[in-house]
Amino acid sequence: MIVVDIETSGLDFNRCGIWQIGAIDFNNPNNTFLEDARIDDEDSFQDGAGKVSGKTEEEMRDANKQPQKQLLEHFFSWFESAKIKNFICENPQFDWSFISIKAIKYGLRIPYHHRCFDLYSIASLKYFQINNQFLIKDSHSDLSLPNTLKFCGIEDPRRKVEGNEVLKEGKPHNALEDCKLEAECFSRLVYGKGLFPEYAEFPVPDYLKKKTGLK
Repeated sequence: MIVVDIETSGLDFNRCGIWQIGAIDFNNPNNTFLEDARIDDEDSFQDGAGKVSGKTEEEMRDANKQPQKQLLEHFFSWFESAKIKNFICENPQFDWSFISIKAIKYGLRIPYHHRCFDLYSIASLKYFQINNQFLIKDSHSDLSLPNTLKFCGIEDPRRKVEGNEVLKEGKPHNALEDCKLEAECFSRLVYGKGLFPEYAEFPVPDYLKKKTGLK
């Protein structure tokens, strides 16, 4: 299983570009991938994406960086070594769709399976099992990645942006760092234990250990 996260120039699959891909082989967490690229000339840039990543449009269009097509080729080549070719993502319809649409654009063979492990769905089910209710705000689910991190006992170090407004200062989003956060949550939710030593300062909550039968 491969934990995947991307950083893009906006939210529109067809109009925006991918400038960074990060990935971790969950079954071999030391095996990671992180590369940047320049977005295509025709790709749009949205201000909110720049605020999330801390990157300017000029940086995302840096001609010294590899093209998007080459970024995908490198990622797909790295991906081939995975024994289980399913993504683990926070809302995989975003990452899976973005990568797939670009692969089709460049005529590349897609090496991964269409079924994905959705961290949001897994966290929502675990939250319901423990609390006998879903986390709801304004008539919809509120178990975003920041709230999933909180549920898993982890402090979110990243900046928070809604629209074009920075609601909380913090580290700019980085695809590999986000993958680590997602992989750590997946391990705590599914196995009741941590994955990376850098998060050992945040103990696994007892309610996650108890629900997995661990002590």
